[in-house]
Amino acid sequence: MMSAGEILGTVNKSRAAAGGEKGIALIMVLWALTVLMVIALSFSYMGRTESQTSLAFKQGIEKKFLAEAGIEKGIAEIIYAKMNPNPQVVLEGGETWKMDGTLYTVKEENGYYTVSIIDESGKININTLNDTSAIILKNLLTNSGVQTDEADIIVDSILDWKDADDLTRLHGAESDHYMSLSNPYEAKNADFDSLEELLLVRGMTPEIMYGLDKKKGIIDFLTVNSKSGGINVNSAPKEVLMAVPGITAEIADAIVSSRGNPTDVLSAANIQGMLAAVQPPFNSLVKAGGGAGGVFTIESSAYKGDSKGAYTVKATVIIENDNKFRYAYYKSPAKTPVKSQAEGNGRSDNS
Repeated sequence: MMSAGEILGTVNKSRAAAGGEKGIALIMVLWALTVLMVIALSFSYMGRTESQTSLAFKQGIEKKFLAEAGIEKGIAEIIYAKMNPNPQVVLEGGETWKMDGTLYTVKEENGYYTVSIIDESGKININTLNDTSAIILKNLLTNSGVQTDEADIIVDSILDWKDADDLTRLHGAESDHYMSLSNPYEAKNADFDSLEELLLVRGMTPEIMYGLDKKKGIIDFLTVNSKSGGINVNSAPKEVLMAVPGITAEIADAIVSSRGNPTDVLSAANIQGMLAAVQPPFNSLVKAGGGAGGVFTIESSAYKGDSKGAYTVKATVIIENDNKFRYAYYKSPAKTPVKSQAEGNGRSDNS
């Protein structure tokens, strides 16, 4: 027969065992709640992430379509300018757009896009360069910050790349150089089909081509599509004008500021004093005649509400005689231009 003490000890042990089981059960409940909370938070985070991703995708698509609308707007402005060469009456908001890279802003309901158009005849055609006229490309390179010796290598290598022979210029490169690279290839010995092909040429780098941060590259001043035999001062950017031997920054600014609408064509007579500074034998490279070159590059960047960044589309179009057009180049997305909306011409259109 158990004594009172033994009975009390047994009761205490039973209570302790029951208390331990309750503690274990409580810990298990807490762990289960923790796991459920983690699962719930994970689903919440995944839902939020998917929602943000969907919103970003939606805004990206909207900006893409908005940028493409800017390309179509640019084409319409080019055709309008060709069909109305001498407007007698110009209503407010109906001014003809300039084709010299001027930035225009078009506002839409939930965003806006910026458009710039430049006549390819105002650029340096790398396919028509020769040993004499190549000084313009060298000046463009050095004016953009490229060292003289590096510019010599790039210019001579471009000439070697597109000529038909295998003779190497003083600073140039032919197939023997390119075949010695880790990824060998031969010099083309033919005209460039696109400006991106320049990256295959000795000395050319993406930084020189496209620029870095706020530093401009040279790609916007070159072309392979121009039908003109020289540089059209009616559409040439200041950087291209300054590359012509004899044209200073002041003269280039004077030429650019002399431009009105595309219909106010600068002629050889009204800028004769400015062009008199061009050094022989480069006089024939500078054209002051009227008329559109027929090939234009349009750059359109779209912005949406509070979304960050822009979607940019760049296209080169050829305008035919019957006002039809075809694309010679189309890149989507393209690099966002350095210019901001504030650097535009201050005019807003509603299409």
